[in-house]
Amino acid sequence: MNNFISSLSNPKINDVVCLRKSNERKDSTLFLIEGYREIMRAVESNWQLHSLFICPDFYLGTNEPQLIQKITAQKVPLYTCTDSVFKKISYRDRPDGLLAVAYQRSLAIEQLDIHYKKQTPFFVMAQSIEKPGNLGTILRSSDAVGVSGLIVCDRCTDVYNPNVVRASVGTLFTVPIADASSAELESWLDNKNIAILAATPHADKEYTDVDLTIPLVIAVGTEQLGLSERWMKRADLQVRIPMYGVADSLNVAMATTLLLYEARRQRNLQKKPISKKI
Repeated sequence: MNNFISSLSNPKINDVVCLRKSNERKDSTLFLIEGYREIMRAVESNWQLHSLFICPDFYLGTNEPQLIQKITAQKVPLYTCTDSVFKKISYRDRPDGLLAVAYQRSLAIEQLDIHYKKQTPFFVMAQSIEKPGNLGTILRSSDAVGVSGLIVCDRCTDVYNPNVVRASVGTLFTVPIADASSAELESWLDNKNIAILAATPHADKEYTDVDLTIPLVIAVGTEQLGLSERWMKRADLQVRIPMYGVADSLNVAMATTLLLYEARRQRNLQKKPISKKI
């Protein structure tokens, strides 16, 4: 059933706007997904949607009706909004006419076990990341290299923040994500044979000079202070990313991406058969 909303004070519109707040998302266990690509990836990942709000005037292409049909076939309520109403619920400067409300998923750290049965464990641990854009970018890079999962440790930023969803470009729905404290993560790692890799400018070896094909969790820390002393001491491997200019460090998302791709490069080389010379 398609419902039409023209009033800016409609209760359902106010409920959507409230989901921009962390406490509202926590209490309702709902969150926002805005944009065709992001919603499409949620649907492809069988993510459960609560409701869908559309405004055809803002569509950017011709594929929107097909996606909407897939969603409404799952009995998801559909609301068509006027331009002004959709602008109120949108958190983008240039909305594309699609915004979904979805249910959050909660994954315990022990549940990550099932995601690496067919590959050598390859995780990312993001400790106390404060900026939603960085967490979203780390998710995007994690998806690109095919990690076993992302562990949000000592959480500062809500993974369901609209800006995390946006920066991840929908990869929030493709990467297994667990939330844990440092104590919980340490206990889990103690029962696994997974090495911890930490990047620090004080390390002797560069990140390209160590074996990253082993069972591994790449640990990264806060934007300002980096990884905590607790995890630096726990690290089995410490590496540095060489800097050749005046800057002495990289953005945490950029540094994570470099480490992830080096680990993937090494793992791909390991899989290639060695040809015999004749």
